[in-house]
Amino acid sequence: MIQFSAVVSVVLRTRIGIVIIAAVVCTAVPAFADTTLRVRPLVRSGQVLVSFALEEGFTDQVREVVKSGLKTTFTYTVELRLKVPAWVDRTIGIAVVSTTVEYDNLTRRHTISRTLDGRMEESRVVDDEATVRQWMTNFERVALFDTKLLEENREYYVVVRAEARPRSGAAFWPWGGATSGSGKFTFIP
Repeated sequence: MIQFSAVVSVVLRTRIGIVIIAAVVCTAVPAFADTTLRVRPLVRSGQVLVSFALEEGFTDQVREVVKSGLKTTFTYTVELRLKVPAWVDRTIGIAVVSTTVEYDNLTRRHTISRTLDGRMEESRVVDDEATVRQWMTNFERVALFDTKLLEENREYYVVVRAEARPRSGAAFWPWGGATSGSGKFTFIP
């Protein structure tokens, strides 16, 4: 009987430990609850250029997580879609843009990097938190798609979904961990 109660005690302590760890991990970076994602597509020089900004995406909670030294990543999934009347819209292309920041508490500097479809585009070390905020949430005229994929005089739109890692507890809810925005255009060569 004593051995059974010892086993039960160990199991309960283990479960309580798991719940505590899960609670800490789930509160790391809040979901984008009060954010707006503005999207502006533009066609120039054979490319679809996409500008997007995650307004209010770099919250005080995100800032605290970054200052703790925890690597923080914003991932933007960009889809180019063809508007198809009375049918399901067709996805023409998908691109993934990720920005990562890691703060070094000893040097008090941020290492920021940006990848496009898994390829490193740029990396730098900065002191200024405003630069980090701008780098993580604003993108101007990023060439993501080739116009060779497009048909003349057709209506297209770009959808951008933003997610943060580490995620908050809201991310476990089916639609709570991301925010999205879209912008449309008509392709006229």
